[in-house]
Amino acid sequence: MNTSGKSSHQPWLDAAQQFQQGLLNQWQQWAQGGLGAGATPGVSGADPLAMFRAFMPSGNGQANPFGMPLGGMGMPAMGDLFQQVAGQSVRFDPARLLEIQNSYLQEVALLWNQGLDAKPQGDRRFASDAWASNPVAAYSAAVYLLNARTLMALAEAVEGDGKTKARVRFAVQQWIDASAPSNFLAFNAEAQKKALETQGESIAKGVANLLHDLKQGHVSMTDESVFEVGKNVATTEGVVVFENELFQLIEYKPLTAKVHERPFLLVPPCINKFYILDLQPDNSFIRYAVEQGHRTFVVSWRNPDESLAHKTWDDYIEDAVMRAIAVVQDIAGAETINALGFCVGGTMLGTALAVLAARGEQPVESATFLTTLLDFSDTGVLDLFIDESFVKFREVQFAQGGLMPGRDLATTFSFLRPNDLVWNYVVGNYLKGETPPPFDLLYWNSDSTNLPGPWYAWYLRNLYLENRYTKPGTATVCGEKIDFRQVKLPVYIYGSREDHIVPIGGAYGSTQLLPGKKRFVMGASGHIAGVINPAAKGKRSHWIGPAGKFPAKVSEWIATATEHPGSWWGDWAAWLKGHAGKQIAAPKTCGKGKTYAAIEPAPGRYVQAKAQ
Repeated sequence: MNTSGKSSHQPWLDAAQQFQQGLLNQWQQWAQGGLGAGATPGVSGADPLAMFRAFMPSGNGQANPFGMPLGGMGMPAMGDLFQQVAGQSVRFDPARLLEIQNSYLQEVALLWNQGLDAKPQGDRRFASDAWASNPVAAYSAAVYLLNARTLMALAEAVEGDGKTKARVRFAVQQWIDASAPSNFLAFNAEAQKKALETQGESIAKGVANLLHDLKQGHVSMTDESVFEVGKNVATTEGVVVFENELFQLIEYKPLTAKVHERPFLLVPPCINKFYILDLQPDNSFIRYAVEQGHRTFVVSWRNPDESLAHKTWDDYIEDAVMRAIAVVQDIAGAETINALGFCVGGTMLGTALAVLAARGEQPVESATFLTTLLDFSDTGVLDLFIDESFVKFREVQFAQGGLMPGRDLATTFSFLRPNDLVWNYVVGNYLKGETPPPFDLLYWNSDSTNLPGPWYAWYLRNLYLENRYTKPGTATVCGEKIDFRQVKLPVYIYGSREDHIVPIGGAYGSTQLLPGKKRFVMGASGHIAGVINPAAKGKRSHWIGPAGKFPAKVSEWIATATEHPGSWWGDWAAWLKGHAGKQIAAPKTCGKGKTYAAIEPAPGRYVQAKAQ
């Protein structure tokens, strides 16, 4: 059974992926064979020119440092490329095409006249003095940027439906980013300068970094040796008080003499590990909740192996989210609890609330949704990957079970922002021989998790493709028809303004779906940095609109919202306090008697398991 997550049914996506992989394969080929048999990085027997030869432009155009193959009169030979990435024949408006060609020829002439005095402008990859002081490198970068602008202008000029145009733009942008001369030692002026200054030591260190990353299976975004789960990340004190095959439930030790009578449960995304909410003491959202006097619990998902390869969306709702709600109620002796869901954890929490509502139950007093999609009308760039053929492929692939590898998911998310999350580290780690600085968030980002294939296929079909939660009664989960009109509890909905995974419009969509009393808040930055924005640091801003006013479009809400300096955490804490009940003496121990006795200290063993 193929569980690799690879497919060959989407030509537009394959074109981008094949180009990326072609360049990355050159790194691997060089590392494994380019040094010569038995050679060791830094040892005199190694070929000192292997690095340069490995990344010189190849005959098939894959490693062209100018960003594209050139056709007649210097114009990009784009017909085959655009047809390949679109998956069909493409058409251009003739007038617009002529305009682009004329502009290109004019800029080519200007560059030619400037000669080696040409300077790359407006791109931080080429902003250092090393590029400016190297005429050949500066000229190559200037030509690359001209060609890149022309490529994107052509991508914008493609005629077709919105999804086809977006796919062309995405694939072409991937191709442009991967082809930058900064990605090749033969053309990277900064890397060359450093190699000379260090007498080749930076190259030797780059080789060592590359071999290390090949062994661990992913590009290092941070110095992973600095971090250890339970030692210096995920350190908030607590106890595992319940577990089943899908999750462990952690209860945290109170930090206040009194706690609110209504306990608080966090449901993180199962696509990643829970400790994004508990990185360091000064940026731990979990610790912040405990400090606010909440008796706090969190779901720690098991990293699926083959024993969970047949688990479904229903299994995760019934046996994980709803089970966790019931256990927290039981431990605290509470009639209702407060709950929070983050990203797909919020989607699962919302689903569980809808199932419970269909059964006439409301064990959750209030719910918080952080960067969560319930209405999948606006899924941003991820929508490019989802169509009927893609979903059918996954359904066939996982019809008999299987795992969606965490590494494949992580790679997909990284290539949504390739310059920041891929090529930046390729250049720094391997060309310059640098060790990326310690960064807890990027350490977490590299600690991937698998997904059960049937869970993943259901999620794609019912939510990303068919958006059934917006059509009452069309989705069935745990034997119940999903109808969010029945989920009438008060909710706090948060979205990040620059989120590329859950666009702000997607997060805002929940305001139109949920009928209860709502508060919507927009934070600055992206999917993770916007959420993990500690109140004490006073960074960034958040926006709050007029109370009870939720127009149909997020742009209309933004137009009426007021900016407030600093984190949204304080606003949320004040809101949750109003739903947490009176204060009572904090429990002296975690769990409840023998029924929910301590199993092991937090963060527990489930979070320690690595994706295979």
